[in-house]
Amino acid sequence: MLLAKTLKSSTFRLALIAIGAFGLIVSAIFAYVYWSTLSYARDRADRAITVERASLHDAYVRSGRDGLAALIAQRIADKGFADHVYLLAGAGSAVIAGNLSQWPEGTAERGWVEFRAPPPPSLAAGTTLVRAVTETLPNGDRLLVGRDIGDLDGFMAQIRAAGIAVVLLIIVLAAVASIGVTRRTVGRIESINATSRAIMLSGLDQRIPLHGSHDEWDRVAENLNLMLDRIQTLMGDVKQVGENIAHDLRTPLTRMRGRLEKAYHAPRNGEGDAALIGNTIADLDAVLGMFASITRISEIETRARKDAFRTVNLVEIAGEVVELYDAAAEEVTTHLELAGDAAVLVTGDRDLLFDAIANLVDNAIKHGRPGGRVTVTCDNDEGGAVIAVADDGPGIPPGQHDRVFKRFYRLEQSRYTPGNGLGLSLVAAVASLHGARIELRDNAPGLLCRLCFAAAET
Repeated sequence: MLLAKTLKSSTFRLALIAIGAFGLIVSAIFAYVYWSTLSYARDRADRAITVERASLHDAYVRSGRDGLAALIAQRIADKGFADHVYLLAGAGSAVIAGNLSQWPEGTAERGWVEFRAPPPPSLAAGTTLVRAVTETLPNGDRLLVGRDIGDLDGFMAQIRAAGIAVVLLIIVLAAVASIGVTRRTVGRIESINATSRAIMLSGLDQRIPLHGSHDEWDRVAENLNLMLDRIQTLMGDVKQVGENIAHDLRTPLTRMRGRLEKAYHAPRNGEGDAALIGNTIADLDAVLGMFASITRISEIETRARKDAFRTVNLVEIAGEVVELYDAAAEEVTTHLELAGDAAVLVTGDRDLLFDAIANLVDNAIKHGRPGGRVTVTCDNDEGGAVIAVADDGPGIPPGQHDRVFKRFYRLEQSRYTPGNGLGLSLVAAVASLHGARIELRDNAPGLLCRLCFAAAET
């Protein structure tokens, strides 16, 4: 099964293409080496033949046919010229001198030729491949001067055989390596596919196994596992949000139903009906406000409001928030104050920053200690800007710090206080849009929430 998938895989097809291209390149290199070697060897042989032909031609000019024949006989007897081929033929191709028994058939009367001659005893190399040059002398005789190139022919045959063997060996080894690599690739892909099928069948608890090789496949598996972790977290958040929505909407909807049922069965009363309708409208407004907050958070998280970014002063925005919530703080005898630097500049959306700071102050007043203190501080810190809201209430347990920014998440002690669990979610969305970092710290007692921004662009 794995072999069939290997042979059908795109990786194997690409490997075959690479092998074919590599084979062509190697073949071209060997062809170049072969023809370059052959050309060089023939050029050397041709130069030696040309020199010898000139020597014989000089002998003919000085001493005529007899002198030329004598020199040819001398050359044949000389072992230093054992690989040379000579033939002086008269009219009718009658042999006058030389170590060939007859004039080669099909050779031109003038120019370079290659032929296979009969193997006379005088041909020392014992092979018959000859390269020679021919010419017709002034008296009508024909002269052939050449060399036995049988050794060259054998050498080139060995090069051809070696080249073919090397190319075939490389192709075979490359094919085996390609199959091995492809099988490994297909195996890793099948592992990912198997895990994907298991996830579809049994849920998001499965993870792609890592081989510990830290190669690209392990990196892909790690990223996919991180993606699955993120999906599992989001699915858990969706489930938690659904449960929180059901919990938070049950109370106002139950109240509305109870009022309407009471009004349905009770005698008509103008003042009572008006109060009931007013309370029902207030509950509906709370529900609608909850959905408006969800829409606003989604809009912020999709980065749809970055066009409104400007350089703003956090101190001015915080001052407006403190002024707005001053009356609410007085109602619960909480002292609300603004402290810090006179100017703290950041780049951002003024309205969103106002909403984020307002939510932090609102939470601090609601969940702080009655008669306590809420302090809003704006500072320039380490090349950036920080706004902090501190209260002296019960605070948030450290294990809950990350969870309170999820939508509709509320601590148990906050379930029966006004709110819908979306305030800190909006703060987190605004901070993310502005590239800010949120820090929750123990204020001993109470909670300290810090928004840390980068310095404003100038």
